[in-house]
Amino acid sequence: MKRVYNFYAGPCTLPLEVMEEAQRDFLDYASTGMGVIEISHRSQEFKHIAEDSEALLRELLHIPDNYRVLFEQGGGRGQFAALPLNLLKEDGVCDYFVTGHWSNCAQKECNERYGKGVVHECTFLNEKGLYAVDFSKMTVTEGADYAYTCLNETVNGIETAHHLPDTGDVPLVADMSSDILTRPIDVKKFGVIFFGLQKNVGPSGMTITIIRDDLIGHARKYTPSVLDYSILCKHGSMFNTPCTFAWYMAYLNFKWIKSIGGISELEKRNIKKSDLFYNYVDKSDFYISKIAKDCRSRVNCVFSLKDESLNDEFLSLAKASGLVGLKGHKVLGGMRASMYNAMPYEGVAALVDFMQDFASKHA
Repeated sequence: MKRVYNFYAGPCTLPLEVMEEAQRDFLDYASTGMGVIEISHRSQEFKHIAEDSEALLRELLHIPDNYRVLFEQGGGRGQFAALPLNLLKEDGVCDYFVTGHWSNCAQKECNERYGKGVVHECTFLNEKGLYAVDFSKMTVTEGADYAYTCLNETVNGIETAHHLPDTGDVPLVADMSSDILTRPIDVKKFGVIFFGLQKNVGPSGMTITIIRDDLIGHARKYTPSVLDYSILCKHGSMFNTPCTFAWYMAYLNFKWIKSIGGISELEKRNIKKSDLFYNYVDKSDFYISKIAKDCRSRVNCVFSLKDESLNDEFLSLAKASGLVGLKGHKVLGGMRASMYNAMPYEGVAALVDFMQDFASKHA
């Protein structure tokens, strides 16, 4: 079977070694006579998966002991609701630092349903006409229950993990769905971190939330039980039957990350891949990046053809060349190459070679 290079933003490419191990376990896991997708979440076999996956994630991210790790359902949009329901007092206020599409969706969920979220529009056009982010003039509301940011906007191709907003004593909540495990982070800087599995961890269907102890136990009375962090903690993320296969795939992926040298090794690889891509785009007069260099995402590289009438041809020929998933999000259009942890350097090199060839034929 010939595999393609998968640049979709999610679900996305996974490490081949991980999928091959899952393939072996699909029919018979640990000589149980059952496939891994069949075993009970209450079984000893799955208990080991659950415990080991949390231990590996804690090791990889250096998660302090005063943080809980929850394996949940509902995706990122579920957390858009869970956060105000668990953290925002009935008469309280929170702050949303909007840097793109998903942080905007999060503030809408809060403001239209649960309470007062102060919106800070942080993205602007700089003197070069490029999109940039500036948190320096943004001040959190005094006494706010939390402040929210998305470190990597998959739609917009904007990443701000290296310059966080200053929230003082206000707990900082971060959506890290698309950049988790791609670079080292200091968990202690955040009150809550959440991420969907379908970018750098596993298949879709599960979200992991890392939350500081003091932020648990304040949910509103009408919070659905499956979104109440204290209930999930009490039941070890098994208040209801969890997404066992997604959880298992996360476990395999955490093992893979550790085996190759951890997050520091992945960061080196991601820098090398994104540098190759952006260095070519910057010297090209055929392709455009509309994002300031210090705000460009390493993992969601958004770009445009100067002549957008060629978009369909570009995508068609790219697919024929084994490069799939390059169409930009419907909100912005253009192109997007998602280069998550499992995308090999060779895939990005093949993309750049194709872009060069396509440009030379249309010069």
